[in-house]
Amino acid sequence: MYAAYAAILVLVYHRSNYLERSISNEGDYEQHALMEKLTLMDNEDCYNQLRMGKDAFARLVNILWGTGRLRNSAHSNVEEQVAKFLHIIGHNLRNRTMKFYFKHSSETVSRHFHQVLRAIISLDDVFLKQFDGLKCPQEIKDNTKFWPYFKDCIGAIDGSHFRVKVSNDVVQRYRGRKYYPTQNILTTCSFDLKFTYVLPGWEGSASDSRIPDNALTRNFDKLIVPQGDYW
Repeated sequence: MYAAYAAILVLVYHRSNYLERSISNEGDYEQHALMEKLTLMDNEDCYNQLRMGKDAFARLVNILWGTGRLRNSAHSNVEEQVAKFLHIIGHNLRNRTMKFYFKHSSETVSRHFHQVLRAIISLDDVFLKQFDGLKCPQEIKDNTKFWPYFKDCIGAIDGSHFRVKVSNDVVQRYRGRKYYPTQNILTTCSFDLKFTYVLPGWEGSASDSRIPDNALTRNFDKLIVPQGDYW
């Protein structure tokens, strides 16, 4: 009797493991097929799905992987993690939708999203280079309409509102001119349309003058304006 009972347990254990492995293998196959479809499609389709072209996507993956900011996991490589992240923010998708397409649990999708988000945020010092004022922007110097009248102008500065979700106890602070809560974000860019500074986080109700004042006097992540130059 004990031998029969043990045999049944072994059979159940074997079938359970086989079923789990089959499901896992099937999920891995579908993930691989989906990633092949995403990376092998033409540039326009890639842009429509990931909101960036194939070359830009490949460079972003190489930067995040090559600098050690993201690593492959047992069932998800860096390429797939970044694709999930871009798909979510590009189309405002929910975890349950990504769970269905990428065959991962909601917890895994959420974890990968936040890993990629933190990795991209850590690139701010790499891509957001503030102007040092050592030379006049070429876009000004080569244009007779602007030179020499704007030789000390180093770029453009502006703010914009982005819709956000916040807890009910602070929602009124984030509701300004819009009927929904927003973040008031200050940005600067150079004349070649590259962002050089971003200050997020201010409530939508904050005045436009208060935000640049804070940007210029912060103890960290301060907006730098070289002596004699202006935005």
